[in-house]
This record gives sequence, C-alpha cells and structure tokens, in this order.
Amino acid sequence: MDIQFFKYQGTGNDFVLIDNRDGKFNSEDAKLIGAICHRRFGVGADGLMLLERSDKSAFNMRYFNSDGKESTMCGNGGRCIAAFAVDIGVAPKGEYFTFSAVDGDHEALVDGNMVSLKMIDVEGFEESVDGLFLNTGSPHFVIFVDDPFSVDVFKEGRFWRNHERFSPGGTNVNFVGPVKNGEVDMRTFERGVEDETWSCGTGAVASAIATHIHNKSGTNFVMKVPGGHLNVSFVPKESNRFENIWLKGPAEFVFEGRLK
Repeated sequence: MDIQFFKYQGTGNDFVLIDNRDGKFNSEDAKLIGAICHRRFGVGADGLMLLERSDKSAFNMRYFNSDGKESTMCGNGGRCIAAFAVDIGVAPKGEYFTFSAVDGDHEALVDGNMVSLKMIDVEGFEESVDGLFLNTGSPHFVIFVDDPFSVDVFKEGRFWRNHERFSPGGTNVNFVGPVKNGEVDMRTFERGVEDETWSCGTGAVASAIATHIHNKSGTNFVMKVPGGHLNVSFVPKESNRFENIWLKGPAEFVFEGRLK
C-alpha cells in the first residue's frame, strides 16, 4: 500500500481526500477506509472522499463516512473536494464548474478559501410535534430548541438517529436555535460518524430551510456551528419546493502525506 492523501477541513468538518483518477484505490475495502479515518490509529477524519474521472463534468465525487461505508451527499465534503480539485488543477479557480456526486450534479465556485456549492433542489418535508424531517442530499431531522449548546447532542442525537421512524437507514439529527439577526445556532449528530461533528453542510441547508418553514420567513441565514459559520440561501417555490440552494463557507487544506 502506497497511498498519497490530502487532509482538508470546512468549518471543522474534516476529510481525507484521495485523487483516484487512476482507479487504484480499493473503494470496496471498508475496513481500510475506516482505519484511515480513525482518530487514534489513522489520519483521523469525519469522512473520506475519492476524486474520480467523469465524462460529463470536471470530476466525480464519492463520499465515505468514517465507518468505512459509502454514503449520501456531504455538503462540506463537496466544498472541500471542490477546493482540492482546484488545488490539483482539475477545476478552475475563480470560475464556476460542475462536478457529479451520488445525488446528481453540483455547481461550485472557489474564491480564495471560500467555496460556494449549489445543492440539489429540495421537495417536500415531514413535520411533527418533535421536529421537521427533510432530505437535502442526505436525510436530516431538525429539532428546534431554545439553546443548542445546552443539549446533550450525543445522547439525544443517538436516540433520534436510531428511532424506528427513520429506519432502516436512520437519519442525521440537527438541534437548531431561534433566529437572531439572521444568525442561527446549530449542532449536528451525524450517522456514520455516530457522534457530533463540528459542522455539517447538508445539515446547515436542512436547518436553514426548516427555520424558514418554522418561522414562515427568511431565505438567507448564517448558520453558526461549533467549527465556524456557513451561509445558506435559497428560493422557496410552490408545493413545498426549494430551489437555487447555495451553501457557502471556508474550505482549507490542512496537510498531505502518504500511507505505506
């Protein structure tokens, strides 16, 4: 084994990235991926991404959770792999480009360390007395609380992540506070990581849209997560549909190395 890897992070959501355009990395080896992501015995990351060739766009993104299993879309991962693609010359800096992912095509713009990512349209949601469930490329259950930073995210998040309502796949869980001058506090329990992460891109999008639904107003929010700030904007349409959804925030190179 001789694998060159790159570490990136977006508001504290960290990832191992591998240029797999030659197809040599064994993406079926969940044990290997889990070992690379392990924070004690490996590189350490919330997830691993492969940048692979695409005939229709700049590249194809494949995302794996830290448990080694290939998963649904990751918003911060999408922003980080866009920055990675620019850094290795696969995509242009300062210009819009398109890449493909498990949930479809995404448009991105890398401007310095700020990356804007267009997310898939969101259609429909399920509202209950406990919270609001919707899919933004990954499933999210949004729970409104007075103060997300007083919540036991691990305990409460794990309960809802494994609730029979969301079986068999489970869900990510977001704890979201009230809007204050366009800013919203948010914390996330991520399935696959099975713990709180410092940030979640698809969760920020889900939480922003849920906040709009809950308050019946607002289409541009600053989501304040433990790892920093993310901006989410969107256009509400009829029939509970949301389009032109953009996720924006920093994505930064951390270090690179080789696994042997």
